[in-house]
Amino acid sequence: MSSNTNVKNGSKSRRLLAPSQKYEVFTSVLTGQYTQREAAAKWRVDRTTVTSICRTAKEGALAALSSKPGRSGKSPEQIELEETRERVAQLQATVAEQAIALHLHEGKAHWD
Repeated sequence: MSSNTNVKNGSKSRRLLAPSQKYEVFTSVLTGQYTQREAAAKWRVDRTTVTSICRTAKEGALAALSSKPGRSGKSPEQIELEETRERVAQLQATVAEQAIALHLHEGKAHWD
C-alpha cells in the first residue's frame, strides 16, 4: 500500500504516511513551523495522528539517547537485562565461594 493511500476504516478513511513524512510532521511541530492542528491539516491526517507521531518520535529519541556509550544498538531493556544477568552470575559465584568456605570451615559432617 502506498503512503498516499486512503484506507477505509468503517465509515472514515485515514491517510497513511511514510516514515519520512512522519519525521517531517514531527520536525515541523518540534521546530514550531506548524502547530499540531496545522500539521494535521497540511498532511490531511487527524490531529490524534500528529500527536501519536510526536509521542512515538520523542520516546524513540529518548530511548536512543539513554543507551550507554559503547553499547550502541541495544535498547535500554536489553542493557538492563544484560546487567541483571551479570549481577546474577556474580551472586552465584559468591554463594558458591561461601558454600566452599563453610564446608572447609565446618567440615562435611554437618552437611549429612
